[in-house]
Amino acid sequence: MNNFILPNKAARLIVLQRIELLNPFLKKIRKLFGRRLFSSLITKFFLNPVSVSKNYYSIMSEEFQVIKNNITKQDKLLLSIGGGVGGLEAIINKNQPNKDYYFIERNYVSKKVKYGWGGVINDEAYNNLSIQKNFLNLNGLKDSNINIFDYDKHDLPKIKFDIIISLFSLDYHYDFNLYHEYLKNICKPSTKIIFDTIRADYFFKFFNKVKVIKEYNATTHKSRRIVCSEFLEKSEGLK
Repeated sequence: MNNFILPNKAARLIVLQRIELLNPFLKKIRKLFGRRLFSSLITKFFLNPVSVSKNYYSIMSEEFQVIKNNITKQDKLLLSIGGGVGGLEAIINKNQPNKDYYFIERNYVSKKVKYGWGGVINDEAYNNLSIQKNFLNLNGLKDSNINIFDYDKHDLPKIKFDIIISLFSLDYHYDFNLYHEYLKNICKPSTKIIFDTIRADYFFKFFNKVKVIKEYNATTHKSRRIVCSEFLEKSEGLK
């Protein structure tokens, strides 16, 4: 299989999360009419779910290749923060079954998304938890392995995870310090946190181990994907 099972609603949501999946024509339409009209009207009539499915699967497969060496069969509890509908997790599950997946997401689609956080809390979001759950079920995850938490209800999972993944979300759209204390409470010394940032060296103040596994030099923010583990006992977030 080289694509996902992708209903129309999921395809429309994914292109809002991943603008790179749009063809040149739709990118031009989005630029001309704006995100609000594009998301509410244009995607209903011009989007090709089959094409989105193949491209999304390809991108998620590439993401898996980058991080796969940091995920072992012994890692059973995986937390995803801001992972969209869960394409990466579906591929992890396909390659390494028998894991339990926890997701922290926001359950609404903003009319306009502002990228970056600039020192303030970012209230923008683009997800739908019902669509996410359906996508995960259709693509191999069982109900018993799926646990989805709405970030804005402030009822987050409180268990010790083996792996925490937040690609292009934690410290990319949302400041790491929003999650700092929470992450400390759900991490073991062996827990690996994988995320993207523009300030990799900054995290030596939080972790004993910080490793860069990929650099994105062609993007606007020139970010790095890092794997961190072993929280420092005296690490403190910004006040």
